[in-house]
Formats: sequence, C-alpha cells, structure tokens
Amino acid sequence: MSDERQWQAVCERDATQDGQFVFAVRSTGIYCRPSCPARRPLRQHVSFYSEPSLAEAAGYRACNRCSPRGISPAEQLDALVTAACRLLDGDGKPPTLGELAARIGLSPSHLARAFKARTAMTPKAWANTRRRERLEQALPQADSVLDAAMNSGYSNTRALYERAGGVSAASRRKGAIGETLRVAVVPCPLGYLLLASSEKGLCALLFGESQSALEAELRQRFPQATLQADDGSLKDSLSEVIRQMEEPERAANLPLDIRGTAFQQQVWQALRAIPAGETRTYGQLAASLGSHPRAIARACASNPLGLLVPCHRVTAADGSLGGYRWGVARKAALLKAEAENAQPRRMTGQTPHP
Repeated sequence: MSDERQWQAVCERDATQDGQFVFAVRSTGIYCRPSCPARRPLRQHVSFYSEPSLAEAAGYRACNRCSPRGISPAEQLDALVTAACRLLDGDGKPPTLGELAARIGLSPSHLARAFKARTAMTPKAWANTRRRERLEQALPQADSVLDAAMNSGYSNTRALYERAGGVSAASRRKGAIGETLRVAVVPCPLGYLLLASSEKGLCALLFGESQSALEAELRQRFPQATLQADDGSLKDSLSEVIRQMEEPERAANLPLDIRGTAFQQQVWQALRAIPAGETRTYGQLAASLGSHPRAIARACASNPLGLLVPCHRVTAADGSLGGYRWGVARKAALLKAEAENAQPRRMTGQTPHP
C-alpha cells in the first residue's frame, strides 16, 4: 500500500486497516493503529511501518489509547456487540438495555452507541427483528397464530397486527403467499442476470453462473413470494439494464421497489448518488452517514438490486476492491467499464446521456 493510501486510511480512521500497518508520529514518539481516535497529526510528522516491531525498532512506543500491539478498542467492541447479539437472539423475553449492558460490561449509553454503529439498529430493534424472523419461520407449521407467537417470544398476538402493510399472520399460517414476482433470467456480459419485478417496480437484479442458482438466491430473499416466469413485460427493463452494462454512461431509469431497513435505504440512496466512473470508500460513506464502515459493508452486501443500486462503486481504503456479493471479478468488470467510459467525458467535458 502506498503512503498516500495509508495516510487516507489514517484520515478516515479506517478500522478495516487495523493490523495492516501502523503509523508513527515523530513529534510525540508514539505509533498507533489507523483507527486511533486521537487527534490527527500533521502529515509531515507521520511515517508508516508494516508492523509494530519495526516502529519500535525505530524508537517509537505504543499508543496507550489504541493499543496497536493488542486487541484494538474497536475489535473489543466488535466482540462485545457480537455477544450482545447472541443474548438478544434467544427465544425468551429479550433483556432490557440496562440488563444487557450489565451482562456485557458496558454502560447502557456506550453499548447503545456501539451496537447501532455496528448493526445500524438499536438493541431493541435487533431483538424485535429476530423475533419477527422466528415467527415467520414458525407460522406455516404452527397449529395457531397464538402458538407461533408464544413459541417465538411474543407474550400475545397484538403486536402481530400493529404493523402496517404486508400479509396478515393468520393468512401466512394458512399458507397464503404474500405476492407474485415476475422473473426473467437472461445471459449477459457477466454470466447470467436475473430481473424480478413486483407491482411497484423492480425488486431484484442479481448476477450468477446459472439460472437455477439465481432463482435459488431470489427465493432466499423473497421466501413468501410466488415466482412467475415473465411473459415479456420485463423486456424493456432488461434492454435498459443490458444497455447500461454495455454503455455505463446511459444509466437505466427504471421504477424500483427497494425494500430494506431505514438505515439500508439511507445507504442505498447514498450509493445511487455516486456518479458512474467514480468510487467511494466504506470509510467515506460511513463518515458522511455518521455510521461505521462495517455497517456500510453489511448494507452493501444486503443490496438486492445490483448495478441499479451501485454497491460496486464502494471500495476499501487501501485502493483494493473489497468484497462484492456477486464476486470481485464482476465488480472489477463493472468498474473498468465505467472508468473507460468516464475518461473520454472528462477529456472532452461531455456530460452523461440521461
């Protein structure tokens, strides 16, 4: 990694680069992790080392605040939040924030901040989501809605009917399916492409190696839906998507049915604001949204609309591509095509076609 990339990671306090290198500050004689929360030093005072022993051999001592030789504070919080998630995932009544904090060993306010930064949810929202997931799994086999609710951790069935929209719990228990999705799978420059649409708009754009693999992924994402082979109504949408892949400057303008949590929606909206031919790092998006790089990465991985919600435009702070739900090779191909199309526009001052 170049010094410029390392300095960028330090400026962003990018926790994903912890363990990759340390930076030393000549004016203080201390070396730190990239994510150290201490005040940022002047660039001319900073040098970089691939491991702590090299910094110490040069005469620097470890920072007491970020502990670059041991488990970082961020990693400690990661482990504590993971433990809190396990406690909240139980079938019984979830612990209150105070009870959870006492068992984890943090103050309630500290735990709440760390939990939301890493999961984009409050502990209460996490527990409610997991309880709802257990209910969804239990309903089809349950003798009654009440039985399913009690076995999933609800004290009664009132909460099941307070959520607006969707299909009722009783209807799901009887085997009714929420909706019908029209589905089309076609070959594309990146293998196979699956497009699925609800009555509101496109709800999935997936890449894969085969039609069967794509349909299996779609069923995992929409387990309650009936999948219906498209009768030709998606033809124009498919043409728009393929054209965007071949000519990235011609962004597809299609109605979308984007489903996700409030935080996911916020991240996905930020992704759609990144121009073709440009990228952002996980740290940059996290800073702009007041979140954590890991939460941004999870939201990107949950994106059901590849290309149209361009999570491929988010990269790691060290300049590497980072991960991609449909394979790094596809991410590289999409970014290469966009960069090649953006270069002539920058040279001529042209603007993208609508």
